[in-house]
Amino acid sequence: MGLLISLGSALWLGILTSISPCPLATNIAAVSFLSKKITHPFMVLISGLGYTLGRMVAYAVLGWVIISSLLTIPQAAQFLQKYMVKALGPILIITGLILLEVIKLKLSGFTLSQKHHNKLVESGALGAFLLGLIFALAFCPVSAALFFGSLIPLALNSKAGTLLPFVYGIGTGLPVLGFAVAIALGVTSMSHWFHRITKLEWYTRRITGVIFIIVGLYYTGIYVLRLI
Repeated sequence: MGLLISLGSALWLGILTSISPCPLATNIAAVSFLSKKITHPFMVLISGLGYTLGRMVAYAVLGWVIISSLLTIPQAAQFLQKYMVKALGPILIITGLILLEVIKLKLSGFTLSQKHHNKLVESGALGAFLLGLIFALAFCPVSAALFFGSLIPLALNSKAGTLLPFVYGIGTGLPVLGFAVAIALGVTSMSHWFHRITKLEWYTRRITGVIFIIVGLYYTGIYVLRLI
C-alpha cells in the first residue's frame, strides 16, 4: 500500500506541475508553435510526442541523479536516514505554504532566444525533444517547490526511491500529450481549455497545499515535537 501511495503521489505531483500556470502556458505555446510550423497532422503529433518526452526525460533524469547521488554517498545516506524523517514535516509545511502562495518565490530562470527556438522547431521531432528538455529545466516557483520540496523528499523516504522521478516525469507529460493530440486533431478552442484548466489548477493546487501542511504538521508533531 505504501508503495502505491508513493507512486500515486509522484504521478499526481507531476500532473499538478504540468497544469500549473507557468508550465501550462509554456507547454501550450510550445505545442501550438510546433503545429504552426508543421502542416501534416501526423508530424504535429510526432513533434508533440517528442516535446512531451523531452520534458519527461528532463525531470526523470534530474531526479534520478539527485537521489542516486545522495543515497550512494555513505555520509549523506546516514545523515538522511537519521534526519530526513524529522525534516520532512517542515519541508512539507513550507511547500504547502508556497502552493498556497503564502510564501512567494522569485526564480529568474533562463530564456531561449527566438533564433535558437526556431532552429529547434525546424529540426523536427529531435528538436522538439530538446525544446521540451530545455523548457522543463526552466523551473517556475510552483514547479520548483513541487519537484525539490515534495518529490525529492518523498523519493528519499520511499522504497520506490529512484523510480519516483520517472513516474513524476510521466505525470508531467500526460497533460502535454493531451494538448498535442488535441492540436493534431484540429481542436481550435485551446484558449477556452486553457482557462478551464487554469481554474481547475487553482483549486487542486490549494487542496494539495492544505494536505501538505496537514501531513507536515502530523510528521512534525510525531518526529520533531514527540507529541505522540
